[in-house]
Amino acid sequence: MATAQEMGESFRRYRDDMPSSVQVALFLVLAVLSVAGAAVAGRLNPGLGGPTGVAALVLSALIASAVKVANQWQRGVVLRLGSFSGVRGPGLFVILPVIDRVRMIDMRVLTHHVRQQEVITRDNVPVTIDSVLFYRVVTAEDAVMKIQDYALAIGQLAQSALRDVVGGMTLDELLAEREQIAGQIGQHVEADSREWGLHVTAIRLQDIDMPEELKKIMSRQAGAEREKRATITKAEGDKLAAENLAAAAAIMKDTPGAMQLRTLQTIDGLGPSASNTVLLGVPIELMEFLKKLTAPT
Repeated sequence: MATAQEMGESFRRYRDDMPSSVQVALFLVLAVLSVAGAAVAGRLNPGLGGPTGVAALVLSALIASAVKVANQWQRGVVLRLGSFSGVRGPGLFVILPVIDRVRMIDMRVLTHHVRQQEVITRDNVPVTIDSVLFYRVVTAEDAVMKIQDYALAIGQLAQSALRDVVGGMTLDELLAEREQIAGQIGQHVEADSREWGLHVTAIRLQDIDMPEELKKIMSRQAGAEREKRATITKAEGDKLAAENLAAAAAIMKDTPGAMQLRTLQTIDGLGPSASNTVLLGVPIELMEFLKKLTAPT
């Protein structure tokens, strides 16, 4: 069953083969002139009016079909009796009716959605990848003469290249190096499609889907990694705090009155609230005096 993208490509080619507005307008003008000429001929000679009108309409159709218009982004590949005759456009050009056939080629950057497909990575993990390919036609002649349907061919080529590249990488490499993987796929497609007159502009991996169980495992792994970092950070903070406290204790030990100032600062930090009551059992001066008495001489 044809996909929406393939149906869109078919409609685009059908639209390009339809008569342009210039052809329709030219045919209408010639048809009006032909009918008017046939009417005049019929008055002069009643036996020639009908055949002359039919011949004039056929001639008008042939002249209108000989005029082609290519837009600025289009090129017309002309085949004369089945053989390549040349590339025409952009603008107005004339072909030989019935003998020549024209295939219009879009030279703009085209997009091709590479359908979602499941790929097995090197470490045997099934992943579903959705990607999009950007390319353009650089040689209209090669795109018509060397490949049957370049849009379908480059899409199939991108699918096979994606499977080959992703199949040679692990899941961690796939998730961490998406740009590098896209570049490798683009190089593979570019190398194989260059002879078709195509140039790959870019390829992007839109979505990488994994089984739900694997997602849960990765989520638990990420949570454990964050908890590990938090524990290490807390331990480093405790170590740094202990080192600072030890340094502060050494300074207060060697500085007279430092402990008393620290005690007063702590009491002041309690605030003037009535619920905060501090009872000093032994005065600080008495403690300092007892330390001096008990100190060895």
